[in-house]
Order: sequence, then structure tokens, then C-alpha cells
Amino acid sequence: MYGKEVNALDGILLIDKPVGLTSHDVVDYIRKRYMLKKVGHGGTLDPLASGLLIIMLNRATKLSQKIIALDKEYIAEMTLGFSTTTGDLGGQVVEKAKDDGYLKLAKYQIEQVFQKFVGEIEQIPPMYSAVKYKGVRLYKLARKGIEVPRDPRRVKVYNLVIEDIDLPRVKFKIRCSRGLYIRQLCIDIGRELGYPAHLSQMVRTTIGKFSLDSAHKLDKILNEPDSEKYIIPLDIARKLI
Repeated sequence: MYGKEVNALDGILLIDKPVGLTSHDVVDYIRKRYMLKKVGHGGTLDPLASGLLIIMLNRATKLSQKIIALDKEYIAEMTLGFSTTTGDLGGQVVEKAKDDGYLKLAKYQIEQVFQKFVGEIEQIPPMYSAVKYKGVRLYKLARKGIEVPRDPRRVKVYNLVIEDIDLPRVKFKIRCSRGLYIRQLCIDIGRELGYPAHLSQMVRTTIGKFSLDSAHKLDKILNEPDSEKYIIPLDIARKLI
């Protein structure tokens, strides 16, 4: 494992977040586990998503902005046929396809549309997001049924590869810059194909040089008596960012 610093709890933990927990839930669990006041995470992962979540402890919380700015990679699944208020399976259905044409789309049609979203693109943040409007988080407004205008943001998609097509589902891998919402990407791709769509599954596999392969299950961190050994010391973490 990793060597200890003067303060072994100054560092980061790589957590494999399970489906069902918010990123803040994980922060709370870690804070209680190590009895710390300063704990943060390096980029929100939605409750219905799983995968790599970087948790920062004590002085490592100062690395927050650098970690959040790192590129990320996901394996995700888009499902055609209906869209929801949240863009994933956690919301209410707001639109259904008028016909079953989405089940008859050819592979080349789907591939052509996916390629349109590679490179620098503009994306309007979804209402269910942490983006602020006049100082208020959009998701707080969305929960009240309020929708406000949002300016498009320029984000980068470095790589977008379809891994499997089993209509109405399309599985893909994406590497992108910070600020890109995979939920919104699925909605936009579906719209380009002519059908409502939503994000049905998502796993975050990398953040910068950090990989899900090196992450630990949350239960393991919480229940092992010597789980401090999994903390990556601050000096090593700095070199990896």
C-alpha cells in the first residue's frame, strides 16, 4: 500500500461508489469513519451512477479544484423511447416516442449521429444540475417545477465510441472534459436521432490518471480496522494530478 506521511490522514481515497448513494453521502460516511472535519469529493457522481469517486481528506481538500478540472472517462448506456425530468431513470417520464422507429435504426445511422458529438461542442446544462442561476442551484428550482433559461457551455469530447447496440439500448465509452453532463448528452443524441432518450446506466472509470481499477469498495473502507492504509498520501496525490 502507500507509505505514511507525518499526518497519514492528509491524502485522498479512491472509492468505488455504489448506485443509490449521493457523493455527499459518501463524504459523510468517510467523515464519520475517520472522525474528520475536512472531507470533500473531487466531482459529483449522480446517485444512479457508480464508479470512481475521489475523496479528499484534511489538507488534500485544497486539491479540490485541480481534481475537478481533470478529464474523465465513463462507460454509459443510453436508452431510446422516452425521456425523463432528470435525464435518467430517477425522474418522471415527460415524453414518449410516437412510434417504434427507434427500434429499427440502422447501426450506421446511430454511429453518424454519435460522431457529431466528438470534439468541442456546446451543451446546455440540465435543470437537474448543480449549476447556479442567480445564486441558486438549478436542481433546487427544478424540484419546485421551475425551469429557467440556461446558457450553453463549451465542453470537449475527446473520444466517443459505441461498444454495443441492442436497441433500444446503446452502450458507449466517452472521455470528456469537466462540465459535460452525460445525461444531457443522451438527450441530445436522442433528439438528433429523432427520438426521446435518457441515460439508463453509467460508470465513471477514470479521473485524470486515477482509475476505477485502483478504487476500493465503500464497505471495505468503512469496515476494515486498518483502512487508513488505502489513503494515498498528499505528496503522492499532488504528483498524480
